[in-house]
Amino acid sequence: MSLQSVSDGEIQSGGAHNGQSAADVHKSGDELLLSRHSDITPTLSVVMPTLNEEGGIAECIDRIKNALEELQVYGEIVVADSSTDRTPEIAQEMGAIVIEPDKKGYGYAYLYAFERTRGDYIAMGDADTTYDFEELPKLLELVQSGEADMAMGSRLEGEILPGSMPPLHEHVGNPLLTKFLNVFYGAGVSDAHSGMRVFTRDAWETMECDSTGMEFASEMIMEAGAKDLEISEKPITYHPREGEANLESFPDGWRHVRFMLVNAPGYLFSAPGFGLSVVGLLALLLAWTGVELGGATFGIHTGIGGGLLTLAGFQLMMFGAFATVSSDPVRGSSDPFTTWFTKRLSLERGATIGAAVLLGGLAYGGFLAYTWVTSGFSALPIAVADVVATVAVVLGLQVMFGSFLLGSLNN
Repeated sequence: MSLQSVSDGEIQSGGAHNGQSAADVHKSGDELLLSRHSDITPTLSVVMPTLNEEGGIAECIDRIKNALEELQVYGEIVVADSSTDRTPEIAQEMGAIVIEPDKKGYGYAYLYAFERTRGDYIAMGDADTTYDFEELPKLLELVQSGEADMAMGSRLEGEILPGSMPPLHEHVGNPLLTKFLNVFYGAGVSDAHSGMRVFTRDAWETMECDSTGMEFASEMIMEAGAKDLEISEKPITYHPREGEANLESFPDGWRHVRFMLVNAPGYLFSAPGFGLSVVGLLALLLAWTGVELGGATFGIHTGIGGGLLTLAGFQLMMFGAFATVSSDPVRGSSDPFTTWFTKRLSLERGATIGAAVLLGGLAYGGFLAYTWVTSGFSALPIAVADVVATVAVVLGLQVMFGSFLLGSLNN
């Protein structure tokens, strides 16, 4: 895709006249802003979701016009509106295309609007004056040059003006959520929840986002990271907002965290499950063998604890495998256990292995019971051995029936 300049557009539409070359034509932002029915294809589509933003919508549209004038490219402004105030009237009067989503939700407003854009490049941002759309050119340049599939404005690397962002969001919420996204999804960004972004249409189609709530902002980064899209950032200035805030700090923050965890079963289930299993098996082995470490011996209590950790850890790893198969998460589990259990283990083989472990546990438990009975009920079995037999029985049941469940999910 190439950036269509005004000169290109003028040549195509025959706009140069009176001996003036197309390259000499300089248009204002109003002239570069296209209507819904314009025959000219916009280079840049700027999308803003609005919910009672009459105090800031006009300033935002003016800033977008200034950006178009600086860029000298044709653009359109698409306002996805759910307001009860004068926001849509103001936006229409200033040349924006106003559409009304047929469902509620921050994410749905964007999904609905993106489907109705025409530009090769799409920009997004809030209509409350917090983002200065006059900074769009430097983000568009990153994408248009091929340096990035998506360019983001970083508030945390730029300037946050006094009164623009609550200290809790600036120093705790946004850095923490950004850290989660970088660790879980390899995003590599400094401000994952900046709402000012520019990306190619191809990148948008590759991301396959479908969240309708506030977690939409996280899903875009998660999908981009999972699909190996290149994300770059430029510092921006974050301004105080006009009007009432629609963000609820803790509920919306939790929605982001929950969405990230649910879509990363490897981190939610498999990794902690593996850790618990290793610790549990080690504790169980120490108690069963009677090995001393530093003069300390490990008895029945260590064995019971180790057995519980082993069973809990193994169950968590199975949850990770089930979640990867059944829910199509953004970042599925790719650890060795999940890969083996979901891709290499057939239902028949898994059921056979589970049955073998189950029978082994039952046989060992039966042997311990036989020893006790033949001793005239006088020689009590080693208590840790009972725990080992019990753990084997439960693990066998988990593998056997888990294989059947996985088989049903794969059908």
